[in-house]
Amino acid sequence: MVSKTNEQALENCIKTALVEHAGYQEGNPADFDREFAIDREKFWRFLETTQAEELAKLKDRPNWQRLILERCDRKIKKDGILSVLKKGLSIDDAHLTLLYSLPYNDTNPAVLENFEKNIFSITCQVHYSESDAGLSIDIVLFLNGLAIATMELKNPWTGQTVYHAKKQYREDRNPQEPLLQFSRCLVYFAVDTDEVWMTTKLDHEKTYFLPFNKGFNFGKGNPANPNGHKSAYLWESILTRQSFTNIIEHFAILIPGDTKIPLAQKNLYFPRYHQLDVVRQLLTDARTRGTGQTYLIQHSAGSGKSNSITWTAYQLIELYAKGADSPLFDSVVVVTDRRILDRQLKDNIKDFSQVKNIVAHATNAQELKAALENGKKIIITTIQKFPFIVDGIEDLSSSTFAVIIDEAHSSQSGKAADNLNMTLAKEEDDEEPEDLQDKILKAMSGRKVGKNASYFAFTATPKNATLEKFGRRMADGKFVPFHLYSMKQAIEEGFILDVLANYTTYKSYYEIQKSILDNPIFDTAKAQKKLRAYVEGHKQTIGTKADIMVTHFIGQVWTPKKLKGKAKAMVVTRNIETTIRYFFAIRELLRQANAPFKAIIAFSGKKTVDGIEYTEDIINGFPSKDISDQFKKDDYKILVVANKFLIGFDEPVLHSMYVDKKLQSVLAVQTLSRLNRCNDKMGKQDTFVLDFYNTVSDIKIAFDPFYTATSLSEPTDVNVLHDLKEVLDDVGVYEWYEVEQFNELFFNKAEAEQLSPLIDTAATRFNAELGLEDEAKIDFKIKAKQFVKIYSQVACIIPYNNIQWEMLHWFLKFLIPKLAVKNPDQDQLDELLESVDLSTYGIERVKLNHTIELDASESEIDPQNSNLRGYHDDAPQRDPLDEIISAFNNRFFTGWDATPQEQRVKFINIARHVIDNPYYQNQVVNNPDEQNRRLALEELIKQAINRERKRELDLYKRYASDPEFKRAFDASIMQLLAQGNLDGFQQLLG
Repeated sequence: MVSKTNEQALENCIKTALVEHAGYQEGNPADFDREFAIDREKFWRFLETTQAEELAKLKDRPNWQRLILERCDRKIKKDGILSVLKKGLSIDDAHLTLLYSLPYNDTNPAVLENFEKNIFSITCQVHYSESDAGLSIDIVLFLNGLAIATMELKNPWTGQTVYHAKKQYREDRNPQEPLLQFSRCLVYFAVDTDEVWMTTKLDHEKTYFLPFNKGFNFGKGNPANPNGHKSAYLWESILTRQSFTNIIEHFAILIPGDTKIPLAQKNLYFPRYHQLDVVRQLLTDARTRGTGQTYLIQHSAGSGKSNSITWTAYQLIELYAKGADSPLFDSVVVVTDRRILDRQLKDNIKDFSQVKNIVAHATNAQELKAALENGKKIIITTIQKFPFIVDGIEDLSSSTFAVIIDEAHSSQSGKAADNLNMTLAKEEDDEEPEDLQDKILKAMSGRKVGKNASYFAFTATPKNATLEKFGRRMADGKFVPFHLYSMKQAIEEGFILDVLANYTTYKSYYEIQKSILDNPIFDTAKAQKKLRAYVEGHKQTIGTKADIMVTHFIGQVWTPKKLKGKAKAMVVTRNIETTIRYFFAIRELLRQANAPFKAIIAFSGKKTVDGIEYTEDIINGFPSKDISDQFKKDDYKILVVANKFLIGFDEPVLHSMYVDKKLQSVLAVQTLSRLNRCNDKMGKQDTFVLDFYNTVSDIKIAFDPFYTATSLSEPTDVNVLHDLKEVLDDVGVYEWYEVEQFNELFFNKAEAEQLSPLIDTAATRFNAELGLEDEAKIDFKIKAKQFVKIYSQVACIIPYNNIQWEMLHWFLKFLIPKLAVKNPDQDQLDELLESVDLSTYGIERVKLNHTIELDASESEIDPQNSNLRGYHDDAPQRDPLDEIISAFNNRFFTGWDATPQEQRVKFINIARHVIDNPYYQNQVVNNPDEQNRRLALEELIKQAINRERKRELDLYKRYASDPEFKRAFDASIMQLLAQGNLDGFQQLLG
């Protein structure tokens, strides 16, 4: 006798698990009523044994059983099975309960006793059709006789998979049959031994199935199960009596909840696996560990964070610790700037909660206190108001809070974008929206997580400080997210599109000429940087790139009617001035092309360009607050932005993005992810990115850390704060008694006018009395900022208090804005732009429709740099303007077309070192993995450069400091190595 490996074997496996281990009863197919889609025997047995008195009120009616069945059928057709299960059935003066709830806690045995009276049952091979008696479904699950789920089973060992099950639902299952009508069951599963898929609505070919899988190797599918089938979690965990009841009562929801809207126009939501898993893990951990905890949830865009947050918020307010008779949290505070999440919370709570009007808003500590006193259980606030709420939580120490932070989205009102995060490390004039993770950490600076609050932070792109603040510390010192749903899994499961699958890059070439007779001396590196910024912002340059953008959008997006003619594009620029110039260039090009659509501009505040002051309202002709709504109209197809709409903007018809801005790390991921929203109704199958600024390598480096799992390698070394304080103290800008006096006044809520003299005294010393050189001033201010930043991020993490750090932190926060510093080279660099003109500009496509492959392994990021920062005067190389212009033109205009004879000699010497390396044969020549082979070769080239650094110091410096030169040099060496042996190289010398 051999093993049974067909569908029936899987069917028996599921039935055995549910009946023998999950408290189900086995049903008889003959008991199934096709007209009303119920198990008659279980339905009447449940009512007779639990509610005989209510049934007695109806038994004197003629044909009373059919009366009940018809009433139940009408209610299901009108309101759906979910409503009938939760609310029961009222008929005349009788009320029938059709589901006994799962108890919130263990203090009321009667509730648990009633729950145990529920009859869960499984029936196999159910002949469901009223029109064709031969049709059957593999499995139907019932709750008290009411059908709640169906399963079509397949077994890959017999040549059929879950995809055949989905095909069977679409092609062979008529949604007009009572059992298969919308909202008659909660969910329809397609199952094989490896995977599970689900849908809540059968609609022939339009049926949309979602994966209900755990994920494997940060991607789709399921891991191997040492004790059974990969998909066994479905019947061993998800479909148990307690689990399924929990889903019915606290997860499944019909939206919109308005009873006036017909059932056919609603959507029934059943949680995806990772949503169910994260909420349950959070609740279990909070119930076990109590308040005062932190949780980091790394969930990709497309993970359905809105629903996950809503489900978490509602269930946290009804969470009881074991043996407790009151909830663990008095209130749940949700920090979000998304109006859609605000509405969703209020609407969904109405369906979940027996008590209405439990949602309120709070913008300060007083409103938080008032909301609590008025019995509000869920309190919503914004990122901007979060610092006041943190104060309120600290003050209300007798109350307990769960704080859910939806940090990955920002308001598009401009309030957040107005505060630009301008740091010395950014390229001149580059503008970025203030990072919201930094804002959250800043609001919590100096405060350890109190025992009266737990924090639940949701983000797709955790930074190192966020991981250290909210992540879980492991035994090896790493910090990891509490729960993960990766970008890789979201892409593979089809919830978001891969924005890196169609990436085109351009490289600019330019030539400038001197417009003055003099030949002044400049800092070479800074001058090169300034010249590039000048060229990229030049009207001619912008005009050329705008023409490429408009030509592409009209020819490749609008004319082919991408997204049924609704596709839109976003232009991302480096600062407000270039945004304005781009907008006017694009507007003119659209006019010349007689395009039947227009562009919209979005930027924060006011900006004067060519002597004219502009705002969004002036250019667009409508208020700033209307930009999102206006952009939805067919009249507008292109949105030109500087620092707004890069984070949290959700527009499903956004198809293309044109980038002329440096994108790094979190901002790169958040910006490009504006394109990733799926839109099946509009046929959105792909996206397109055209990038004028960043290389494919730049974008890969930015995305890799967030593609799978992100962890922090080790905690921040806080001892740098000791070192910084010593250096700052020694300068003499402040006396310690002044720092102490300031803090005493500040924390006793003294008026601002009492604080000013202390800050002004220190600022006067810095700005004038001490006679500090410009370089020393820059050094002090950099170190002061570093101290404030690091302390604000670690103050609530370190396991001890350092009162001097705390006091200096607050003093410096107020002092730094009054410290006047001047870049000693700035005036000279400003003169540089008066000395040159752009004579030639060219552009070349480097990559066309390129797919950027990301690293699928787990990513690890490093903590805050614990080295002291400050001003570095490394005697910069200074060259005459003629030489700077010549070097600039050689690099950016002529490209790498001509290689001089002396450079060939250098290439061959380096290539010889590479070949002579003992690791060359194994790691490069005999390595079958192309990616690893390339990485190994890059490392060997780097080692060769290091060996030649004494003879080729200029080459070594440029290779180490110029990423573009390094890429070009590596490519040249690789090309030489691909041509043959050393003899061949020698022949190249001629």
